[in-house]
Amino acid sequence: MNAARLDLFANPVSRKLFGHLNAAGKVVTDSPLPPATQELVKIRASQLNGCGFCLDMHTKEATAAGETPTRLNLVATWREATVFTDAERAALELTEQGTRLADASPGVTDEAWAAAAKHYDDDQLAALVSLIAVINAYNRVNVIVRQPAGGYEPGMFG
Repeated sequence: MNAARLDLFANPVSRKLFGHLNAAGKVVTDSPLPPATQELVKIRASQLNGCGFCLDMHTKEATAAGETPTRLNLVATWREATVFTDAERAALELTEQGTRLADASPGVTDEAWAAAAKHYDDDQLAALVSLIAVINAYNRVNVIVRQPAGGYEPGMFG
């Protein structure tokens, strides 16, 4: 197994950063945003960002929580899949647009926002927006240091 460029778990600066990111993530975890939706969002953002470490983690956590292999295998092609609810589709669309900000000049479209707002209340929307930001931060750190994937065990970080 290749080692990461920087040991994020041993470095005091990155440990402090992760403490703050973990605290932000806990706010989302404890929010009324459905746990299955939270994992789908983490998985889709991690796919888009090419973050193997987070993809390994969140597919394993979703499986441990009872998510089906069919749904996990179809996250990358959610538009063509029949296994996601309209609310999950809206969350996945918002995730894609919020992750690919540089790919479109308008950023997140009014249509994507309206679709999400149709299915989620303000507290859930706040959690969804925060989750998209937090998972993108984790993805970027892990991709930059080439954090190896494959060794994650469900519950490993608490």
